[in-house]
Amino acid sequence: MFKPKTHKGLNKRVKVTAKGKVKSKHSFGGHLMSGKSAKRKRRIGGHVIMQKNVAKKAISRLNK
Repeated sequence: MFKPKTHKGLNKRVKVTAKGKVKSKHSFGGHLMSGKSAKRKRRIGGHVIMQKNVAKKAISRLNK
């Protein structure tokens, strides 16, 4: 039987915290920032904790 491998693309984009939550970067922050308000840009700059149902799928791909 083969050994399942970690999804390398996802591994570079998310981090699992000590309590098992999945942390990732906000979306919509790659380009076209001049049209966004300063408040919105500050919010995009931080990190976000994924929702449980999405994080469950992410962890299953990371732990393989």
